[in-house]
Amino acid sequence: MAQVTAAFPWVANMPGVDSSLLGRRSAPMKRQSDQATCPFNTNHQGAAPYNSKYPYTGAQNGLAGTQKGGILVPAKGDTAHAFTAPGANDIRGPCPGLNAAANHNFLSHDGITTFVELVDAQQNLYNVGYDLAVTLATLGVALDGDVITGKLSIGCDATSRTSATGDLLGDELGLNGHNKFEGDTSLTRDDYYLTGDDHTFNGTLFGYMDATCQDNFDRNGLALYRSQRYAQSKAENGNFYYGPKALLLYGAASFLYELFPSLGPAGAPNLATIASFFGAVSDGHGGWAHVPEQIPANWYNRVSAYTNLDVGNEIVAQYLEYPVLFGGNAGVGNFDALGSFGAAISGGKLTGNGAAVKCLLYQFATENVPSSLSGVLTLPVEVVEWAAGKLNPVFAGSGCPVVA
Repeated sequence: MAQVTAAFPWVANMPGVDSSLLGRRSAPMKRQSDQATCPFNTNHQGAAPYNSKYPYTGAQNGLAGTQKGGILVPAKGDTAHAFTAPGANDIRGPCPGLNAAANHNFLSHDGITTFVELVDAQQNLYNVGYDLAVTLATLGVALDGDVITGKLSIGCDATSRTSATGDLLGDELGLNGHNKFEGDTSLTRDDYYLTGDDHTFNGTLFGYMDATCQDNFDRNGLALYRSQRYAQSKAENGNFYYGPKALLLYGAASFLYELFPSLGPAGAPNLATIASFFGAVSDGHGGWAHVPEQIPANWYNRVSAYTNLDVGNEIVAQYLEYPVLFGGNAGVGNFDALGSFGAAISGGKLTGNGAAVKCLLYQFATENVPSSLSGVLTLPVEVVEWAAGKLNPVFAGSGCPVVA
């Protein structure tokens, strides 16, 4: 409890919150495939198609849409994109935004999606810029999916359905895979090495986030909460790791105030909106339970497209409010700082600007990146070539070094 209250000094006075959930520890464990228990819907159906009556931003077939938002989502009369709760055989994972997209059929409802679906859905649902939509889809498929089929599980290991060769070339862990896309200090998910579950909604953590943000999930509130989660994980998790890809966590946090409010940053990132996207509901005892994630009623997507440079700037802005060291624990209380990585991280700290961070996003999909204090995620040449083929066109003229 002392370590929890050090990170969250007000926690002891919060009604209805079981802080013991945050102190759970287990022996270090190797990430294991959960393919045997991963839901399997034999009736796979792709994302609901777009049409001239309901075009949204007009993104189709993995190509750029208009990048002009302010559109009601789902559109009136568009029953194909109405909320449909997931069934027992449908996969959901650690990303609320993708879970909501699947629950509204902007992605395949069973949770087995594709690169093309991801690029289209991000643009049409949230008005993510084409460059950022391609970047995030590439990172997801390259790190957690299959570059041959272009498929990705938005949650657990569904290798038998995402891979062209089954598990012959290894498991494809999906977005639940630890220290690839997902990492320690999630807003509402446990650290993997504390509980063995890095993807299930934790109502206690959501309560902490709400108490920190006080009904205003803006940059200042999320930056503070991110620093609190860092302090907590560093204190409790003997295998805590906060490497270069932890920058993606700041980017994901920016979605709460840049993408989730109706009309984007022109709207209000209030509790009602954020709770809907996270599937958080009162448990009747002062805490939070979970229901399927849903787009709020009468919701309009962001007016201007959210680009790679935009998210790079937000990552830097959040980090600089509460700078922390990149690195990891070799046991509780034994933290080792990371040295330098790329042009944006030096001496264990983020030193670059938004443009430098944007270039790091490219590197994450095309270079070998540290994934622990003692290991590096080595990308096969086929993955690097595939990722470069997707990213080079949208990074052309960006000033970032690219793979030839």
